[in-house]
Amino acid sequence: MKKFITFLILVSILGITFYFREDISIFYLTHFSTEDKVIELDYKNEYYRDFSYNYVHETNDFNVKNKEQLIDIYYSIINSGIDKFTFYCSKSYEDCITDVTSLANNQVILSNINSFVHPYNSFSSIETKYDSLRRVTLKINKSYTDEQIKEINEKVQEVVDNKVKDTKDKREIIKIVHDYIINNSKYDSQKSDKNIDMYASNIAYGPLLQGYGLCGGYTDAMAIFLDYFDIPNYKVISENHVWNAVYLDGKWYHLDVTWDDPVMKDGSDALEYSFFLITTKQLQEEESNQHQFDTSVFSEVY
Repeated sequence: MKKFITFLILVSILGITFYFREDISIFYLTHFSTEDKVIELDYKNEYYRDFSYNYVHETNDFNVKNKEQLIDIYYSIINSGIDKFTFYCSKSYEDCITDVTSLANNQVILSNINSFVHPYNSFSSIETKYDSLRRVTLKINKSYTDEQIKEINEKVQEVVDNKVKDTKDKREIIKIVHDYIINNSKYDSQKSDKNIDMYASNIAYGPLLQGYGLCGGYTDAMAIFLDYFDIPNYKVISENHVWNAVYLDGKWYHLDVTWDDPVMKDGSDALEYSFFLITTKQLQEEESNQHQFDTSVFSEVY
């Protein structure tokens, strides 16, 4: 009988140990090990951007050691397209959780990071959780559903097949896409002026599938086409506006599809090129109120 009870106790201990194996391992690493836990992110979806930017950088080191590294870790996780990921604070980084909390609540920095990833990998919201074991978990709530991505991709392929066809010159390709978006959508004044929410105009689904867009939708639509043709780009944001930065022929340019699709008083359609692949100097000469941006973040176009 005693042997049977001992056996049951051993089985119970083994079962509990197996069930809580991760927490036990973390507890050991936290309180007894002098080494940091090695974490790797080996997931990258098809919308991962392999571009280099000044503000954010890809990293493979997910054991955060300082405040500056946090931005690159957030970017690398979001850019990978993964929905959820856990990283760890280094034992030597005493203020890690404080800095993580600060970043998680800083919507300006999070929005800046979001500007450098493919629209499909961008987030509508991001949840940051942490515990006393130096474990930080990000849950990415994406801006686009799988069904929206499917429909948008079908529309993009249709435009490429019917409009772009065999065009090879990238500037001409951008112009074709620029004209298509403007000629097939209108600015969603009902949403911007009256807060009447009828269309998904703040994302690419609005202008490409419903015919109505706000600046976020115009910019995402262009970004999706730019990525399709492997043209480096990101979104430039100001206090209340967003547009594209595009790398072409060794230089960065501004491209604002929204402002090239002006709202006419008589309701007629218009197509302009005032904001088509222009320099920052030209941008400020055209319009200097809505296009004030943080040059330390979006420094390529400065």
